[in-house]
Amino acid sequence: MHTNEIRLFSPATIANISCGFDVLGVALDSVGDEMVIRKVSEQGVRITKLVGQDLPMETDKNVAGVAGLALLAASDYQGGFEIEIYKKIKAGSGIGSSAASSAGAVWGMNELLGKPFSQLELVKFAMEGERLASGVAHADNVAPALFGGFTLVRSYDPLDIIPINSPNELWATVIHPQIEVKTSDSRKILKTKISLEDGIKQWGNVGGLIAGLFMNDYALIGRSLEDHIVEPIRSMLIPEFDTVKAESLNAGALGCGISGSGPSIFAFSKGESTARKVAQVMKERYEEIAVDNDVHVSKINSTGIKLLHN
Repeated sequence: MHTNEIRLFSPATIANISCGFDVLGVALDSVGDEMVIRKVSEQGVRITKLVGQDLPMETDKNVAGVAGLALLAASDYQGGFEIEIYKKIKAGSGIGSSAASSAGAVWGMNELLGKPFSQLELVKFAMEGERLASGVAHADNVAPALFGGFTLVRSYDPLDIIPINSPNELWATVIHPQIEVKTSDSRKILKTKISLEDGIKQWGNVGGLIAGLFMNDYALIGRSLEDHIVEPIRSMLIPEFDTVKAESLNAGALGCGISGSGPSIFAFSKGESTARKVAQVMKERYEEIAVDNDVHVSKINSTGIKLLHN
């Protein structure tokens, strides 16, 4: 392997996972961006190639560039980096498109520098890319991309990230109806205050979901995938959400909710065959109303970002 250049896969992620708004996320295996990161003598970070999506190439307007600059500023490396991005995740799809680029950039740079930074530090750098994308430096997508599996952001100040067990037979199905919901817009419609009653329901579910994941208790995972706070509001931006959710549960899904800020909808299932059945009913619903869509069926990715060997 050429030590001055690496090629990597940076996974798509599902954030919030119903009850865990801004604190829970999980990495997917079957969909993600590919990136090439190269060490160069010239200082700074440059995006030299961007294929697959129409996104800015200027370093300070690109999430990978901004995250990369945050790492560079904290390192004592005197040179710079070139980044090629092969976007396989559509921007604005609700499966962590900006997070994949941000996390991939800092992970690759860290590898090439001989790993001076911890996973937690990499999350902090990648969060700067998220700040550019959505106005908020949230970690619920970049953390699972970097750590793999499920992650809990226990605290933002100080940043404390807990990797969570993923049961072997847990599969995710995600449908992306081709309508645009911008993260920044879907944050604006949220209430900033919640009732004590809703809070109690929500943290009961967060605790239940984490316990279910550690105990490999699929029924408990399913019962805990409830959101009384964000989903009722955000689902109004997603056509047919309630029907898709009901039909997914009917097809055997453990639970179903909004992926990130939408418009993607995710479902968890026990086993691949149920996950594929769920994909079928989701797809049929959007075909009926003539909305173009992409469907991904994926195992949980327990390692996060991976090196690709050319």
